[in-house]
Amino acid sequence: MTGPLDGVRVVDLSNLVAGPVCTRLLASYGADVVKVERPGGGDPARRLGPFPGDVPHPEKSGLFLTLNVNKRGVTLDVAARAGRRLLHALLEGADILVESFRPGAMRRLGLDPGELRRRYPRLTIVSISNFGQTGPYRGWRSSEIVAYGMGGAMCSTGVPEREPAKLGGRVIQYQAGSAAAVAALMGYYASVRRGAGDHIDLAIFETQAASQDRRTSHLVAYQHTKERIHRLQPGTALGLGIRPTADGYVMTLGGPRRWEAFTDLIGHPEARDDPRFVNATERTRPGRSDEFDIDYFLPWLLSRTMREASVEAQRVRVPTAPIYDVDHVMADPVFHERGFWHELEHPEAGVVTHTGPQLRMSATPWRLRSPAPLLGQHNDEVYRGRLGLSAQELARLRAEGVV
Repeated sequence: MTGPLDGVRVVDLSNLVAGPVCTRLLASYGADVVKVERPGGGDPARRLGPFPGDVPHPEKSGLFLTLNVNKRGVTLDVAARAGRRLLHALLEGADILVESFRPGAMRRLGLDPGELRRRYPRLTIVSISNFGQTGPYRGWRSSEIVAYGMGGAMCSTGVPEREPAKLGGRVIQYQAGSAAAVAALMGYYASVRRGAGDHIDLAIFETQAASQDRRTSHLVAYQHTKERIHRLQPGTALGLGIRPTADGYVMTLGGPRRWEAFTDLIGHPEARDDPRFVNATERTRPGRSDEFDIDYFLPWLLSRTMREASVEAQRVRVPTAPIYDVDHVMADPVFHERGFWHELEHPEAGVVTHTGPQLRMSATPWRLRSPAPLLGQHNDEVYRGRLGLSAQELARLRAEGVV
Protein backbone atom coordinates (compact mmCIF):
# COMPACT_ATOMS: atom_id res chain seq x y z
CA MET A 1 0.00 0.00 0.00
CA THR A 2 1.11 3.55 -0.68
CA GLY A 3 1.86 5.99 2.12
CA PRO A 4 -0.35 8.94 3.09
CA LEU A 5 2.12 11.35 1.46
CA ASP A 6 2.44 9.38 -1.78
CA GLY A 7 2.78 11.85 -4.66
CA VAL A 8 4.17 14.69 -2.51
CA ARG A 9 7.49 15.88 -3.90
CA VAL A 10 10.12 17.31 -1.56
CA VAL A 11 13.47 18.94 -2.38
CA ASP A 12 15.81 18.69 0.61
CA LEU A 13 18.60 21.30 0.79
CA SER A 14 19.19 20.71 4.51
CA ASN A 15 22.02 18.91 6.25
CA LEU A 16 23.24 17.62 9.62
CA VAL A 17 20.26 16.80 11.91
CA ALA A 18 17.17 19.02 12.18
CA GLY A 19 16.37 19.30 8.45
CA PRO A 20 17.09 15.64 7.65
CA VAL A 21 14.86 14.59 10.59
CA CYS A 22 12.06 16.61 9.00
CA THR A 23 12.51 15.10 5.54
CA ARG A 24 13.02 11.58 6.88
CA LEU A 25 9.59 11.80 8.52
CA LEU A 26 8.05 12.98 5.25
CA ALA A 27 9.86 10.27 3.26
CA SER A 28 8.87 7.53 5.70
CA TYR A 29 5.20 8.21 5.04
CA GLY A 30 5.50 8.17 1.26
CA ALA A 31 6.84 11.53 0.10
CA ASP A 32 9.37 11.48 -2.76
CA VAL A 33 12.34 13.26 -1.16
CA VAL A 34 15.32 14.26 -3.29
CA LYS A 35 18.25 15.08 -1.01
CA VAL A 36 20.64 17.59 -2.59
CA GLU A 37 24.26 17.44 -1.42
CA ARG A 38 27.41 19.31 -2.33
CA PRO A 39 29.63 17.53 -4.88
CA GLY A 40 32.68 16.00 -3.28
CA GLY A 41 31.92 16.26 0.42
CA GLY A 42 28.17 15.96 0.72
CA ASP A 43 26.25 16.43 3.94
CA PRO A 44 28.66 17.13 6.86
CA ALA A 45 26.77 14.43 8.79
CA ARG A 46 28.64 11.91 6.63
CA ARG A 47 31.75 12.82 8.60
CA LEU A 48 30.12 12.42 12.01
CA GLY A 49 30.03 9.13 13.87
CA PRO A 50 29.39 6.62 15.06
CA PHE A 51 31.19 4.52 12.44
CA PRO A 52 31.51 0.71 12.32
CA GLY A 53 34.74 -0.23 14.05
CA ASP A 54 35.24 3.48 14.79
CA VAL A 55 36.75 3.89 11.29
CA PRO A 56 35.46 7.07 9.59
CA HIS A 57 33.90 6.55 6.17
CA PRO A 58 31.56 8.97 4.31
CA GLU A 59 29.14 6.17 3.43
CA LYS A 60 29.04 4.53 6.86
CA SER A 61 28.10 7.28 9.31
CA GLY A 62 25.44 5.93 11.64
CA LEU A 63 23.96 9.41 11.94
CA PHE A 64 23.68 9.92 8.18
CA LEU A 65 22.38 6.39 7.53
CA THR A 66 19.67 6.84 10.15
CA LEU A 67 18.44 10.26 9.05
CA ASN A 68 18.37 9.70 5.31
CA VAL A 69 16.55 6.44 4.68
CA ASN A 70 13.83 6.43 2.03
CA LYS A 71 15.39 9.37 0.16
CA ARG A 72 16.97 9.70 -3.26
CA GLY A 73 20.30 11.48 -3.28
CA VAL A 74 21.86 13.78 -5.87
CA THR A 75 24.87 16.06 -5.86
CA LEU A 76 24.52 19.67 -6.99
CA ASP A 77 26.48 22.90 -6.59
CA VAL A 78 23.66 25.40 -6.11
CA ALA A 79 26.19 28.26 -6.06
CA ALA A 80 26.95 27.62 -9.75
CA ARG A 81 24.64 29.11 -12.38
CA ALA A 82 24.17 25.73 -14.05
CA GLY A 83 23.48 24.21 -10.64
CA ARG A 84 20.74 26.74 -9.93
CA ARG A 85 19.14 25.97 -13.29
CA LEU A 86 18.94 22.30 -12.33
CA LEU A 87 17.57 23.19 -8.91
CA HIS A 88 14.85 25.28 -10.55
CA ALA A 89 14.01 22.32 -12.75
CA LEU A 90 13.59 20.20 -9.59
CA LEU A 91 11.41 22.87 -8.03
CA GLU A 92 9.08 22.98 -11.04
CA GLY A 93 7.21 19.93 -9.82
CA ALA A 94 8.00 20.18 -6.10
CA ASP A 95 5.51 20.74 -3.30
CA ILE A 96 7.92 21.38 -0.41
CA LEU A 97 11.46 22.80 -0.18
CA VAL A 98 13.36 22.32 3.09
CA GLU A 99 16.56 24.32 3.65
CA SER A 100 18.84 24.96 6.61
CA PHE A 101 21.26 27.58 5.29
CA ARG A 102 22.18 30.53 7.46
CA PRO A 103 19.64 33.36 7.23
CA GLY A 104 20.31 35.40 4.11
CA ALA A 105 22.30 32.66 2.36
CA MET A 106 19.44 31.68 0.03
CA ARG A 107 19.15 35.27 -1.15
CA ARG A 108 22.90 35.51 -1.75
CA LEU A 109 22.71 32.32 -3.79
CA GLY A 110 20.04 33.84 -6.02
CA LEU A 111 17.34 31.71 -4.39
CA ASP A 112 15.43 34.35 -2.47
CA PRO A 113 12.39 32.64 -0.88
CA GLY A 114 10.09 35.48 -1.93
CA GLU A 115 11.18 35.12 -5.55
CA LEU A 116 10.83 31.34 -5.39
CA ARG A 117 7.28 31.66 -4.12
CA ARG A 118 6.39 34.04 -6.92
CA ARG A 119 7.91 31.68 -9.46
CA TYR A 120 6.38 28.54 -7.89
CA PRO A 121 3.14 29.74 -6.23
CA ARG A 122 2.20 26.36 -4.74
CA LEU A 123 5.63 25.73 -3.21
CA THR A 124 5.95 25.57 0.58
CA ILE A 125 9.41 26.61 1.79
CA VAL A 126 10.60 25.54 5.25
CA SER A 127 13.64 27.50 6.46
CA ILE A 128 15.29 26.01 9.54
CA SER A 129 17.80 28.20 11.39
CA ASN A 130 19.20 28.73 14.86
CA PHE A 131 17.34 31.91 15.85
CA GLY A 132 15.06 32.64 12.92
CA GLN A 133 15.24 34.59 9.68
CA THR A 134 14.79 37.98 11.35
CA GLY A 135 15.92 39.77 14.50
CA PRO A 136 19.30 40.66 16.02
CA TYR A 137 20.17 37.02 16.76
CA ARG A 138 19.60 35.81 13.18
CA GLY A 139 23.34 35.53 12.46
CA TRP A 140 24.35 33.97 15.77
CA ARG A 141 26.10 30.62 15.74
CA SER A 142 24.55 27.88 17.82
CA SER A 143 24.90 24.27 18.89
CA GLU A 144 22.91 21.79 20.94
CA ILE A 145 24.18 23.23 24.23
CA VAL A 146 23.53 26.84 23.15
CA ALA A 147 19.93 26.08 22.19
CA TYR A 148 19.41 24.11 25.41
CA GLY A 149 20.90 26.89 27.54
CA MET A 150 18.93 29.74 25.95
CA GLY A 151 15.67 28.03 25.03
CA GLY A 152 15.59 24.88 27.09
CA ALA A 153 15.61 23.95 30.75
CA MET A 154 19.33 23.87 31.42
CA CYS A 155 18.93 26.21 34.39
CA SER A 156 17.12 23.38 36.19
CA THR A 157 19.40 20.43 35.35
CA GLY A 158 22.50 19.53 37.32
CA VAL A 159 23.33 19.64 41.02
CA PRO A 160 22.66 22.89 42.93
CA GLU A 161 26.21 23.68 44.02
CA ARG A 162 27.64 23.39 40.51
CA GLU A 163 27.09 25.04 37.15
CA PRO A 164 24.00 23.97 35.14
CA ALA A 165 24.50 20.72 33.18
CA LYS A 166 23.30 19.83 29.70
CA LEU A 167 21.41 16.61 29.14
CA GLY A 168 22.98 14.28 26.59
CA GLY A 169 22.35 13.71 22.90
CA ARG A 170 20.90 15.83 20.10
CA VAL A 171 17.35 15.95 21.45
CA ILE A 172 16.85 19.60 20.52
CA GLN A 173 17.75 18.99 16.88
CA TYR A 174 15.35 16.06 16.69
CA GLN A 175 12.55 18.05 18.29
CA ALA A 176 13.13 20.91 15.86
CA GLY A 177 13.09 18.48 12.93
CA SER A 178 9.79 16.99 14.07
CA ALA A 179 8.31 20.49 14.41
CA ALA A 180 9.56 21.30 10.91
CA ALA A 181 7.81 18.22 9.49
CA VAL A 182 4.51 19.34 11.06
CA ALA A 183 5.06 22.85 9.71
CA ALA A 184 5.82 21.53 6.22
CA LEU A 185 2.60 19.49 6.18
CA MET A 186 0.55 22.45 7.40
CA GLY A 187 2.02 24.58 4.61
CA TYR A 188 1.38 21.87 2.04
CA TYR A 189 -2.20 21.37 3.20
CA ALA A 190 -2.82 25.12 2.99
CA SER A 191 -1.37 25.23 -0.53
CA VAL A 192 -3.68 22.42 -1.64
CA ARG A 193 -6.71 24.26 -0.23
CA ARG A 194 -5.95 27.79 -1.44
CA GLY A 195 -3.52 27.19 -4.30
CA ALA A 196 -0.69 29.19 -2.69
CA GLY A 197 2.29 28.01 -0.69
CA ASP A 198 4.03 29.68 2.24
CA HIS A 199 7.47 30.49 3.62
CA ILE A 200 7.85 28.94 7.08
CA ASP A 201 10.45 30.46 9.40
CA LEU A 202 11.40 27.85 12.02
CA ALA A 203 13.87 28.87 14.73
CA ILE A 204 15.43 25.99 16.66
CA PHE A 205 15.67 28.24 19.73
CA GLU A 206 11.93 28.91 19.64
CA THR A 207 11.05 25.23 19.36
CA GLN A 208 12.78 24.87 22.73
CA ALA A 209 11.30 27.91 24.44
CA ALA A 210 7.88 26.57 23.39
CA SER A 211 8.64 22.92 24.17
CA GLN A 212 6.51 20.97 26.63
CA ASP A 213 9.71 19.17 27.63
CA ARG A 214 10.03 21.14 30.88
CA ARG A 215 10.49 24.63 29.45
CA THR A 216 6.93 25.80 28.76
CA SER A 217 5.73 24.71 32.19
CA HIS A 218 8.61 26.63 33.79
CA LEU A 219 7.82 29.79 31.85
CA VAL A 220 4.10 29.59 32.67
CA ALA A 221 4.85 28.97 36.35
CA TYR A 222 7.10 32.04 36.45
CA GLN A 223 4.42 34.24 34.88
CA HIS A 224 1.94 33.24 37.58
CA THR A 225 4.14 33.02 40.67
CA LYS A 226 7.42 34.81 39.80
CA GLU A 227 9.21 31.74 41.17
CA ARG A 228 12.09 30.18 39.28
CA ILE A 229 12.67 26.46 39.00
CA HIS A 230 15.55 25.38 41.23
CA ARG A 231 17.84 22.42 40.89
CA LEU A 232 17.32 19.74 43.54
CA GLN A 233 19.85 17.62 45.33
CA PRO A 234 19.71 14.05 43.97
CA GLY A 235 18.06 11.54 46.26
CA THR A 236 16.08 14.09 48.29
CA ALA A 237 12.64 12.81 47.26
CA LEU A 238 11.34 9.84 49.22
CA GLY A 239 10.26 6.95 46.98
CA LEU A 240 10.78 9.04 43.87
CA GLY A 241 13.71 8.95 41.46
CA ILE A 242 16.35 6.52 40.24
CA ARG A 243 17.26 3.58 42.45
CA PRO A 244 19.40 0.43 41.99
CA THR A 245 18.05 -3.08 41.46
CA ALA A 246 19.74 -6.48 41.22
CA ASP A 247 20.78 -5.88 37.61
CA GLY A 248 20.47 -2.17 36.90
CA TYR A 249 18.35 0.84 37.80
CA VAL A 250 14.69 1.83 37.77
CA MET A 251 12.95 5.18 37.78
CA THR A 252 9.99 5.16 40.14
CA LEU A 253 7.31 7.67 41.12
CA GLY A 254 6.21 6.24 44.43
CA GLY A 255 6.03 9.58 46.22
CA PRO A 256 3.29 11.26 48.28
CA ARG A 257 0.45 10.88 45.77
CA ARG A 258 0.81 7.08 45.83
CA TRP A 259 2.09 6.63 49.37
CA GLU A 260 -0.28 3.84 50.44
CA ALA A 261 0.01 1.83 47.21
CA PHE A 262 3.78 2.30 47.24
CA THR A 263 4.31 1.09 50.82
CA ASP A 264 2.00 -1.87 50.17
CA LEU A 265 3.97 -2.68 47.01
CA ILE A 266 7.29 -2.98 48.82
CA GLY A 267 5.69 -5.04 51.61
CA HIS A 268 6.00 -2.43 54.38
CA PRO A 269 2.60 -0.90 55.14
CA GLU A 270 3.92 -0.29 58.67
CA ALA A 271 6.13 2.47 57.22
CA ARG A 272 3.01 4.64 57.20
CA ASP A 273 3.01 4.54 61.02
CA ASP A 274 6.76 5.06 61.38
CA PRO A 275 7.19 8.46 63.13
CA ARG A 276 9.85 9.40 60.57
CA PHE A 277 7.41 9.03 57.68
CA VAL A 278 4.01 9.55 59.27
CA ASN A 279 3.25 12.79 57.36
CA ALA A 280 4.56 14.91 54.52
CA THR A 281 6.47 17.23 56.85
CA GLU A 282 8.43 14.36 58.38
CA ARG A 283 8.99 12.61 55.05
CA THR A 284 10.65 15.70 53.54
CA ARG A 285 13.14 16.35 56.33
CA PRO A 286 16.84 16.11 55.33
CA GLY A 287 18.07 12.53 55.34
CA ARG A 288 14.62 10.94 55.41
CA SER A 289 14.92 9.63 51.86
CA ASP A 290 18.16 7.79 52.72
CA GLU A 291 16.63 6.36 55.89
CA PHE A 292 13.58 5.10 54.01
CA ASP A 293 15.74 3.57 51.28
CA ILE A 294 17.97 1.72 53.73
CA ASP A 295 15.21 0.46 56.02
CA TYR A 296 12.45 -0.31 53.52
CA PHE A 297 12.94 0.36 49.83
CA LEU A 298 16.40 -0.92 48.85
CA PRO A 299 15.98 -4.44 50.27
CA TRP A 300 12.88 -4.84 48.07
CA LEU A 301 14.61 -3.42 44.98
CA LEU A 302 17.88 -5.32 45.33
CA SER A 303 16.05 -8.65 45.51
CA ARG A 304 14.51 -8.01 42.06
CA THR A 305 15.69 -7.32 38.55
CA MET A 306 14.75 -3.97 37.08
CA ARG A 307 12.14 -5.66 34.88
CA GLU A 308 10.63 -7.57 37.81
CA ALA A 309 10.45 -4.43 39.93
CA SER A 310 8.85 -2.47 37.08
CA VAL A 311 6.25 -5.14 36.30
CA GLU A 312 5.22 -5.50 39.96
CA ALA A 313 4.98 -1.74 40.45
CA GLN A 314 2.96 -1.21 37.28
CA ARG A 315 0.44 -3.86 38.41
CA VAL A 316 -0.53 -1.61 41.33
CA ARG A 317 -0.30 1.56 39.20
CA VAL A 318 2.91 2.93 40.70
CA PRO A 319 4.73 4.41 37.67
CA THR A 320 8.06 2.60 37.43
CA ALA A 321 10.28 1.73 34.49
CA PRO A 322 13.72 0.23 33.90
CA ILE A 323 16.59 2.54 33.00
CA TYR A 324 17.61 0.85 29.78
CA ASP A 325 21.04 0.75 28.23
CA VAL A 326 21.11 0.47 24.44
CA ASP A 327 21.42 -3.32 24.50
CA HIS A 328 18.36 -3.54 26.75
CA VAL A 329 16.28 -1.47 24.33
CA MET A 330 17.26 -3.64 21.37
CA ALA A 331 16.66 -6.88 23.28
CA ASP A 332 13.27 -5.96 24.75
CA PRO A 333 10.83 -8.53 23.30
CA VAL A 334 7.91 -6.09 23.28
CA PHE A 335 9.61 -3.77 20.80
CA HIS A 336 10.32 -6.74 18.54
CA GLU A 337 6.75 -7.96 18.87
CA ARG A 338 5.47 -4.57 17.72
CA GLY A 339 7.88 -4.55 14.78
CA PHE A 340 9.79 -1.49 15.95
CA TRP A 341 13.17 -2.62 14.59
CA HIS A 342 13.78 -2.90 10.86
CA GLU A 343 16.85 -4.03 8.94
CA LEU A 344 18.06 -2.67 5.62
CA GLU A 345 21.04 -3.70 3.51
CA HIS A 346 23.29 -0.76 2.60
CA PRO A 347 25.82 -1.24 -0.25
CA GLU A 348 28.72 0.08 1.86
CA ALA A 349 27.67 -0.27 5.50
CA GLY A 350 26.05 -3.71 5.20
CA VAL A 351 22.96 -4.61 7.22
CA VAL A 352 21.84 -1.65 9.33
CA THR A 353 19.13 -1.82 12.00
CA HIS A 354 16.78 1.16 12.01
CA THR A 355 14.07 2.33 14.36
CA GLY A 356 10.51 2.01 13.19
CA PRO A 357 7.59 4.41 12.96
CA GLN A 358 6.78 7.13 15.47
CA LEU A 359 3.10 6.65 14.72
CA ARG A 360 1.15 3.82 13.13
CA MET A 361 -1.58 4.26 10.53
CA SER A 362 -3.76 1.26 9.76
CA ALA A 363 -4.74 2.10 6.17
CA THR A 364 -1.47 3.67 5.00
CA PRO A 365 1.36 2.06 6.96
CA TRP A 366 4.88 3.36 7.44
CA ARG A 367 7.47 1.61 5.26
CA LEU A 368 11.23 1.43 5.15
CA ARG A 369 11.74 1.36 1.38
CA SER A 370 15.40 2.10 0.76
CA PRO A 371 18.65 2.79 2.65
CA ALA A 372 20.31 6.19 2.82
CA PRO A 373 21.72 7.09 -0.60
CA LEU A 374 25.36 6.94 -1.55
CA LEU A 375 26.75 10.35 -2.44
CA GLY A 376 25.23 11.19 -5.84
CA GLN A 377 23.67 7.73 -6.16
CA HIS A 378 20.56 8.95 -7.99
CA ASN A 379 22.11 11.56 -10.28
CA ASP A 380 21.28 9.60 -13.41
CA GLU A 381 17.81 8.65 -12.20
CA VAL A 382 16.85 12.21 -11.30
CA TYR A 383 18.72 14.35 -13.82
CA ARG A 384 18.24 12.10 -16.83
CA GLY A 385 15.07 10.20 -15.91
CA ARG A 386 13.15 13.03 -14.25
CA LEU A 387 14.62 16.20 -15.78
CA GLY A 388 15.45 14.79 -19.22
CA LEU A 389 19.16 15.63 -19.43
CA SER A 390 21.19 13.67 -21.95
CA ALA A 391 24.13 11.50 -20.97
CA GLN A 392 26.46 14.03 -22.62
CA GLU A 393 24.97 16.96 -20.69
CA LEU A 394 25.25 15.11 -17.39
CA ALA A 395 28.85 14.09 -18.13
CA ARG A 396 29.73 17.72 -18.90
CA LEU A 397 28.13 18.96 -15.67
CA ARG A 398 29.98 16.26 -13.73
CA ALA A 399 33.30 17.29 -15.32
CA GLU A 400 32.61 20.94 -14.42
CA GLY A 401 31.94 20.01 -10.78
CA VAL A 402 28.31 21.14 -10.94
CA VAL A 403 27.02 17.68 -9.98
